[in-house]
Amino acid sequence: MLKTYKHLFGPVPSRRLGLSLGVDLLLPKTCSLDCVYCESGITTSLTLNRYEYVASDQVEIELNDFLSAHPRLDYVTFSGWGEPVLNSGMPRIVRFIKMHFPQYKIALLTNGTLFYMEQARADVLDIDLIVASLDAVSDDVFQALNRPHSALEPERIIQGLIDLRKEFRNELWLEIFIVPGLNDTDSELRKLSDAAIQIGADKIQINTLDRPGTESWVKPCEKCDFERIQRYFDNLEIVKGDASVGKDIPCALSDIDFSILQLIRRRPCTREDMVKSTGHSKERVEESLKRLLSEGKIHSEKMMRGDFYRIS
Repeated sequence: MLKTYKHLFGPVPSRRLGLSLGVDLLLPKTCSLDCVYCESGITTSLTLNRYEYVASDQVEIELNDFLSAHPRLDYVTFSGWGEPVLNSGMPRIVRFIKMHFPQYKIALLTNGTLFYMEQARADVLDIDLIVASLDAVSDDVFQALNRPHSALEPERIIQGLIDLRKEFRNELWLEIFIVPGLNDTDSELRKLSDAAIQIGADKIQINTLDRPGTESWVKPCEKCDFERIQRYFDNLEIVKGDASVGKDIPCALSDIDFSILQLIRRRPCTREDMVKSTGHSKERVEESLKRLLSEGKIHSEKMMRGDFYRIS
């Protein structure tokens, strides 16, 4: 196997997708939104322009190298620095996986903003699972929470998701990220519930802050309030994740420092997350963290779930 990968990260143990190999098709940080809670940091390229941000043939080389070893995976997942649908080369990479490694399911984590474009919808039809975000229906909440590209508006996004549901025959989930003080009011929750019913997603996931976001003022929901929020979606099937996935994962990268840096470059992680993702022992991970901390390459931030490490 190649020693390092530029476009692959993980495998990552996911509470909703099981064991997931991340495929990043963008340059940091390219997105159509600049969400206050994003774990990947501030958007530096706010855009709706779709083109081949990274070379598809290079992504295929890395996928071929990694998947040829037949690793145990639940999904190969398009995610990472920003909005994967911005990369117009994604359908080519989907075809490559389907042709050469049909045993692996493909997932797409998307902010759902681009499906008002007919071509964007056509480009995702062969994917096995789409998890699309929708955090706001009211424009003032949308602007404050998602800080979108100026051409985006909630009605257009919701209609795009409705159109996608009509054309997409595989599994479609909807994710709503709750930021207290912004989209947790009774009025906004009713609007979100109505929109979710209109879209007709197979499942819905209600999330709140778990790892450090872009803005330090963003806080997680209290448990009692989270239970109140979920009641607005009682008529929909809610995704339940398993945080215990990811035991005995073979290491994706041979150099542990590089492996950890590649992982936390895209999402802050705890020590336990790193042990699960890299396949290295707790002792080796702790040695690497001490080394990276002393070199100033990473820093930690305390959250409810523990200390999260991220790139300095």
